[in-house]
Amino acid sequence: MNRRDFLKISLTVAAGAALSGSGVLNISAVSAERKRGKMKILVITGSPRKNGNSNTLAEHFIRGAMEAGHEVVRFDAAFKSVHPCIGCNKCNMNGECVFKDDFEFVRKNIIDSDLVVFATPMYYFGISAQIKAVIDRFYAINGQIHVPKKAVLIMTYANSSASEAQPIISHYQVLLKYLGWKDAGQIIVPGVWLAGAVRHTGYPEQAYLLGKRI
Repeated sequence: MNRRDFLKISLTVAAGAALSGSGVLNISAVSAERKRGKMKILVITGSPRKNGNSNTLAEHFIRGAMEAGHEVVRFDAAFKSVHPCIGCNKCNMNGECVFKDDFEFVRKNIIDSDLVVFATPMYYFGISAQIKAVIDRFYAINGQIHVPKKAVLIMTYANSSASEAQPIISHYQVLLKYLGWKDAGQIIVPGVWLAGAVRHTGYPEQAYLLGKRI
């Protein structure tokens, strides 16, 4: 079976599970809170600076989301052990990965999340290596996350040119298109370099309000 055929089968199985309430998605198990608009949110951060600017914005987003009654789970990729994908294809795009590391936490929480937040600094005009390693490992759960979800991008960078932010934004947009997810908001912050610099701007409040109104 080639990769394209496998993906079609995976999507069909996921869609059927959503309709039948069995398999990957069990609609009958959705809580009353979810039915009232309460969501499970997975926040994935990529900054190795605990007090970094993207982490600061993630904290404000989380505070707003929790105040709105949402369930929030956070994964700080830079402080976890996530082995890069090696393309061995042992998982066949929808199975067990050969590496047993902290990505298991992501696997456990992303499948039933309603919204996924990517919070990253710009490193050499791309997302940080730490968060990229997590995204690459999505390959092993490909068939299970091709279901409707929402996503948010939080990104900070030292330069001020909007054009320099575009590669990361484009990556995010293509990823969502591939997965069939819907963008629920972007906070793109230029001109912050030193840790804590974002605290002196209006962006933390924007992140808080986005979480509050998501």
